[in-house]
Amino acid sequence: MPVPPPPDAQVARFRGDVVALAGEAPLRLGLAVSGGPDSLALLLLAWAAFPGQVRAATVDHGLRPENAEEARSVAGICATLDVEHALLAAGRPPAGASLQAQARTLRYGLLAGWAEMAGLSHVATAHHADDQAETLLMRLARGSGLPGLAGIRAQRPIRENNEVRLIRPLLGWRRAELAELVEQASLTAVDDPSNRAPGFDRTRFRALLGASGELDPVRLAGAAAHLADCEAALAWAAEAAWALRTVRGAELEIEMAGLPREIARRLARRAIETIRAESGLGGDWREDGLDRVMESLARGERATLAGVLCEGGAPWRFRRETPRRG
Repeated sequence: MPVPPPPDAQVARFRGDVVALAGEAPLRLGLAVSGGPDSLALLLLAWAAFPGQVRAATVDHGLRPENAEEARSVAGICATLDVEHALLAAGRPPAGASLQAQARTLRYGLLAGWAEMAGLSHVATAHHADDQAETLLMRLARGSGLPGLAGIRAQRPIRENNEVRLIRPLLGWRRAELAELVEQASLTAVDDPSNRAPGFDRTRFRALLGASGELDPVRLAGAAAHLADCEAALAWAAEAAWALRTVRGAELEIEMAGLPREIARRLARRAIETIRAESGLGGDWREDGLDRVMESLARGERATLAGVLCEGGAPWRFRRETPRRG
């Protein structure tokens, strides 16, 4: 049975949202389609807005026995729409702590590899205004800084040093209107019970958002967008200040006088990362001590963090800490 397309007004709205992020209509647009109502709405809108130009992929994380059947269901819908579909299966399912974070890393890694192989320019996910509002509340509760409060980014590289762009064209759409599109098309969406599991932070904040008449998801999503603009401005300013650094052999010097604290903090963090990389230290390091180091440097004192010696004054200096002898 043919699937009816979404209303023309919503198709035009979606096309405008994609073009605003991609700069122009992408010739080959990838879609991450799990089979839930949000991603099925994304599939319907992209199919109608960019006929013949979209490809879809479903990631089977291997976390639930139903995953394989759900992926086959998505493949069947894509076949009805004449949209090419790929199943991306995890070699080993994520396990242990931070399960959702592990699944997210796995998912984007598989999507990135698929996009590269398929020659896609962009991959779209179905994150919407309600998702953005939940994310903002979660990060406020954790005391996140500006990068965290900027929420779900509307676009970014799908992974580091990758030309494929990840876009979220539905961030201005509500969950309810996307579900209505799927219902109008007479499609059956996947019901993932983990979306209601109280053990996940997002589930609890989703319930909080739904129970409060004072928290408007669209306005919260708009606030996250404003914060994202502020984050972009700070990143731009920090990049301009970084270009003025002085390199003296294995030492970095940065003139911090008069700089706002947040710009100085970003420069100090980048200096530490740079020295660590150039010294072969590599790996992750804990930023917990960065504020302590910043206070010492502001007083003109020395401090060490993650194997890097930092010295205040005019200018601030950063070099590898001399290893102690036994």
